[in-house]
Amino acid sequence: MNAAIHGVMLAFGLILPLGAQNVLIFQQGAALPSFWRVLPLVISAAICDSLLIILAVTGVSAAVAGLPAVKIILLIGGFCFLIYMGWITWHSKPEEGEKQDAMTVKKQIVFAAAVSLLNPHAILDIVGVIGTNSLAYDGPEKWLFTGSCIFVSWVWFTGLAAAGRAVKRVDSGGVTLVLFNKGSAAVMWCLAIYLGASFFT
Repeated sequence: MNAAIHGVMLAFGLILPLGAQNVLIFQQGAALPSFWRVLPLVISAAICDSLLIILAVTGVSAAVAGLPAVKIILLIGGFCFLIYMGWITWHSKPEEGEKQDAMTVKKQIVFAAAVSLLNPHAILDIVGVIGTNSLAYDGPEKWLFTGSCIFVSWVWFTGLAAAGRAVKRVDSGGVTLVLFNKGSAAVMWCLAIYLGASFFT
């Protein structure tokens, strides 16, 4: 699989479910009067994700370089984690009746950092899945994979903020958000199969 396509598919599979980051950006996109007012939140969340992705790729690679057996453990762990995350995501539903007031720029930055860097679930996603999947590549391909994952974060957060108000108006029952989660689960399961197949190549 092409490194860029792999990175895009994996990042989208992980980022689609409405976790703390996405809920915050989506709600602020709807609560703030213009797209430009939510940009500090979008940029802060994207920067945090970018840093975590780079640290995950370089950290996991360093661990594997020092202990080759770590690669096998991480590949098995990544496969199991993707299967589990797919199951959780498939059965997850967006929370109803939750409202969020418009935030100041300072609060946007603080909250974006908190939901990104202090969220064990998000860190496990990035380190356990993106870091593990990066083991399939070396040299320029590894950084192409990494850059693709980072690119998805920036595009997704920007699009989510821009679409927040429109989606909230036409989808009060949360049907679209449930479909997002179903699609994300399917992508995770496909990637788990791909990761598992790497044991035999």
